Amino acid sequence: MDKTEELRKIKEEIIASKDLPLYNYRIENSYFPVIGEGSHDAEVMFVGEAPGRNEAKQGRPFCGSAGKMLDNLLKTIGLERGSVYITNIVKDRPPENRDPEEQEICSYSPYLVRQIEIIKPKIVCALGRHSMKFIMEKYRLQKELDSISRIHGKLFQAESFAFIPLYHPAVAIYNGNMKKTLEEDFKILKQFL
Repeated sequence: MDKTEELRKIKEEIIASKDLPLYNYRIENSYFPVIGEGSHDAEVMFVGEAPGRNEAKQGRPFCGSAGKMLDNLLKTIGLERGSVYITNIVKDRPPENRDPEEQEICSYSPYLVRQIEIIKPKIVCALGRHSMKFIMEKYRLQKELDSISRIHGKLFQAESFAFIPLYHPAVAIYNGNMKKTLEEDFKILKQFL
C-alpha cells in the first residue's frame, strides 16, 4: 500500500465532500480543511478534536499556541514534530471554536479511522476528551472510559495500538500548573521510542 497515495485520497475526498456538516462554514470563511501532517510511517499519532481558527486558515493542525506547547512537549521526550503524525477527529473548524457536535464526529471520524489504518502507529494519543471518548469507544476500550482527569497519562491496549489519553495542550496555556502534568504524561510515551 502506498501510504502517501492513500492519505492523498482522504484529503481529496474531504475537500470535495459537500455533505460534510462544516463544509459550508469552511467555504464561507475561506478556511482550509485540516487533514493532518507528519510522518506517514509515524510510530506515534496525536489526535486532537477539531481545528481552531489559525489551523483552518493555514490548513495545518496545531499551528497556533497549543501547537507550540505540543512541540515543546515533544522535545521534552526527544521527539521532533516531523517524526509523529498529528490530526483531529473533525477536519473542519466548528463555528466560534465550540466543541465538535456528535453528528460532526460521526461524519468526520471515518477519515480518522482510515488514517490510523494507513499509518499503523504503535501508539495513539488523544489530545482532549472528545478524541479520547471517540477512540476508546471505537476501539473497544469503553469499559475503561472515565473522565480525562482520572485517566490522562494512563496506558491502554487497543487491538492494534497502545492508547494514551492526554489533556489538550491548550490547558497548559490557560493553567500553568497543567504544564507539569502534561510533561509527566508525555514521559509515558518515551518508553515506546
